[in-house]
Amino acid sequence: MATPGPMTPEAPFEPSQPPVIEGFNPSVYSNPESFKEKFLRKTRENPMVPIGCLGTAAALTYGLYCFHRGQSQRSQLMMRTRIAAQGFTVAAILAGLAVSALKSRP
Repeated sequence: MATPGPMTPEAPFEPSQPPVIEGFNPSVYSNPESFKEKFLRKTRENPMVPIGCLGTAAALTYGLYCFHRGQSQRSQLMMRTRIAAQGFTVAAILAGLAVSALKSRP
């Protein structure tokens, strides 16, 4: 039986580092996005979600202001408006998910 050739000593395995595989990049993203870049990209993909969030926040803020001033009728109206704006936001999120799922299909 032939004796194997001389073995080259390998570097010791370092468990804190990912393994080095030629041609493979363990990172999913080539360059990480900042918060602002990601926010702008997501807003361009589905602009209705930020609009719904702003509408929800505005209705909530104005409703609390009216409640503080003692305008209970207007406060109730704004709380109902807030619920409608939240529903719009959830519908926009679901619609955006559906559109992106349809885009990813070949």
